[in-house]
Amino acid sequence: MIYINKILIFTFLLYAISINVLANDAKLHQAYQNKYSDLQIQGSGTVIRILPDDNKGSRHQKFIVKLKSNQTLLISHNIDLSNRISNLKIGDTVEFYGEYEWNHKGGVIHWTHKDPKNRHVHGWLKHRGKTYD
Repeated sequence: MIYINKILIFTFLLYAISINVLANDAKLHQAYQNKYSDLQIQGSGTVIRILPDDNKGSRHQKFIVKLKSNQTLLISHNIDLSNRISNLKIGDTVEFYGEYEWNHKGGVIHWTHKDPKNRHVHGWLKHRGKTYD
């Protein structure tokens, strides 16, 4: 009986996580379709491309993730304010919480770090169990 209860709880948790992922994908898809920006959002995607760092002004680690909905997002992670994701590879899953900005290619997620002046919502990235904020 305890074993069955654990299976039911685990199944429910997986279902809840799946619903949340799909809801976030739907929010991002709606934001893209309606050209919305300045949205604080959480999600996850699979790395499909790793780009060179942007070293003009504040340095940013840049890569593209693909969502379950097939939408792509550029992740622009400030590595002057947070640590770089080490050992990032194509095919890795990255969770994110940051600000969405519309562009014609799917959008950009930035502010994936703490704001040292506390004027913006703190964001983060998660990769292989480690949080980068």
